[in-house]
Amino acid sequence: MRTLNVLAAVIAVSFLATPARAELTDCTLEFSLSGWSLVYKQMKGEGNVTCSNGRSAAVYVSSHGGGFTIGKSDIVGGKGTFSAVKDIGEIFGTYVQAGASASALKGGQAQAMTKGEISLALSGSGRGWDVGVSIGGFTITKKE
Repeated sequence: MRTLNVLAAVIAVSFLATPARAELTDCTLEFSLSGWSLVYKQMKGEGNVTCSNGRSAAVYVSSHGGGFTIGKSDIVGGKGTFSAVKDIGEIFGTYVQAGASASALKGGQAQAMTKGEISLALSGSGRGWDVGVSIGGFTITKKE
């Protein structure tokens, strides 16, 4: 009888200690970028990620790639929307992107990209000029 009580207590505690299924959260990115392109496209900047579960992080962002591009531009007031994630840590890393652009002075850009199961849609308005087609990556790194 005593053994059954101990066994029942162990089973009850194991059920209580089982972690609940993680809920998904929605995260957004606000950023700015500036850079240049001449065959190789490179832009760097920073921003903030905010999630619906209250988590947030200051981040560095960069875009790089190759293809036929030429120009110099800034993206200001950029916005990004991630697909739902389990934790803010899932958004860090490099997303694969492909894009085409042609802008002069005040242009707009929109791109969609992916990193495994996570998607990111970016939009922003810019200044400068840029013409071309590029394939590359968009990297998000947490500021320490």
